[in-house]
Amino acid sequence: MIAEADIAVVAEQLGRTPRGVRAVAARCPSGHPNVIQTSPRLPDGTPFPTLYYLTCPRLNSLVSTLETTGLMREMTERLAADAALAAAYRAAHESYLAERDAIEPLGTDVTAGGMPTRVKCLHVHVAHALAKGPGVNPFGDEAIARLAGEWPAGDCVATAGSDESATTAH
Repeated sequence: MIAEADIAVVAEQLGRTPRGVRAVAARCPSGHPNVIQTSPRLPDGTPFPTLYYLTCPRLNSLVSTLETTGLMREMTERLAADAALAAAYRAAHESYLAERDAIEPLGTDVTAGGMPTRVKCLHVHVAHALAKGPGVNPFGDEAIARLAGEWPAGDCVATAGSDESATTAH
């Protein structure tokens, strides 16, 4: 169950009312939700295979910047060359699928973010890594590590600087 106050923060973060929210799966260092867990089906019955959804606007922006560098293509290429990495990524996919299917099976082995054969959305992988902790999603862990110098380690509202994000909830 998710508190109404958290729903309000997530709505502000997204700029819209969130759909299918089950819980806050992770919080930013200042305590705001930054990852939500969503239902496998939206309230209207539409399948929604993305179990973890990144909501923090600051972190979303940083991950988008990573995506523009060609990192996802490089990660996908590494899957073909590194059997251990490919196995860890497949395990992340299987874990994600099992967790989602335990809530409600969708009758598909599609998870999110390109798993298990490619990397197509770092936002999904970062959300998964933040929700489950280190060691579960190798590409989520890697993206978070790459952002370590930019993503705040303390109160993200206080460290956001003078830009607009300093005055809004993350």
